[in-house]
Amino acid sequence: MKKLLSAAAISAALAASTAYADVDADLPEYEPVSGISGNLSSIGSDTLNNLMTLWAEEFQNFYPNVNIEIQGAGTSTAPPAMAEGTANFGPMSRQPRDSEQASFEDRHGYPMTVVGVGIDTIAVYVNRDNPIEGMTIEEVDAVFSSTRRCGGAEDITRWGQLGLEGAWANRDITLYSRNAVSGTYGYFRQHALCDGDFKDAINEQPGSSSVVQGVAESINGIGYSGIGYATSGVRAIAVGNPPVEPSAETASDGSYPLARFLYVAVNKHPNRELNPLEREFMRLVLSRQGQEVVVRDGYIPLPASVAERFRNELGID
Repeated sequence: MKKLLSAAAISAALAASTAYADVDADLPEYEPVSGISGNLSSIGSDTLNNLMTLWAEEFQNFYPNVNIEIQGAGTSTAPPAMAEGTANFGPMSRQPRDSEQASFEDRHGYPMTVVGVGIDTIAVYVNRDNPIEGMTIEEVDAVFSSTRRCGGAEDITRWGQLGLEGAWANRDITLYSRNAVSGTYGYFRQHALCDGDFKDAINEQPGSSSVVQGVAESINGIGYSGIGYATSGVRAIAVGNPPVEPSAETASDGSYPLARFLYVAVNKHPNRELNPLEREFMRLVLSRQGQEVVVRDGYIPLPASVAERFRNELGID
C-alpha cells in the first residue's frame, strides 16, 4: 500500500513550520460560497476531537444551517466509519494501516484520501511538582514498556532510578496511557517503545484529557498525550537523545523524536469532486482561518506549501 508521506516529506513539512504562533501568511483566506446547508458527521480520533469541534464552530459561523455531529472515541474507529459510509470525515492521529485501507478499497474500489491538517508533538507529562527535567528514549521505554526494545538496561519502576533524590528516590512511578483504540497509543508504542509492549500495570484512559488529568492528580504520575492537552497541573518534560523540550523548533530540526502529522480521512472518488459540504469544510480547514484554529488549540499549523499539496489531493482550490 502507498504510504501518505515519506519520513523525509514529514521532516520537510515540519521544517517549514517554525513556531506555534506562526500561521503562514501565504495560506489562502477562506471565502464562503452560497447554498451550503445540511448535515456532516465526524468519527475518529480523540486527539482531534477538540480541533474538529473548533473547526465545526468556525464553519457554522459561515454556514449556520449546517449541523455537524462529532464523535471522538479513537483513531481506530475512523476507517470502519469511512468504509461503511457512516461518517463524512475520519480524523486520525496516525496514517491508516494497510488493512484499513484494504477494507475501504474492498467496499469502494479506491483508497481513502487522507490529508494532513496540522502537526502535533506527543508530550511526556509528569505532575507539575515533579522535579525531573528530561528522559532519554531508552528511559521512557524502560518506564512504560515490559520489553525494553529501545535498549534500556533495567526496568524502571521508581523515580530514584531516573536520578531523583530525597523523598522522590523511593516513590513508585504511576503510569497513564491511552487505550489500544487510540492512534496516539499506537504511535507512542512504535516510536517511544520501539514496537515493544506496554506494562500490565499501566492505567489505560479513554481520552487524551483523562491521561493528563490522571497525571495532574497523581504526584507519582507520568503519561503521554498531545501537546494541545497540556494543563497547569502537569509539565511536558524534555525527551530524546539528548532530551529536548517539545516545540515547533525541535520538531522542525528533528531533535524532538515524537512529532507527527494529524490527519483527516475523506471519501474522495478519484474521478469525482467532493460534495459541496465536504469540499467547503476541508477548504476551511486548509485555509488561513482553519490553521489559526490549529494554533488556538495548541498544535503547529501547516505551511502553505503543504496545505496546497493536500488541497490538490482533494481537488479543491
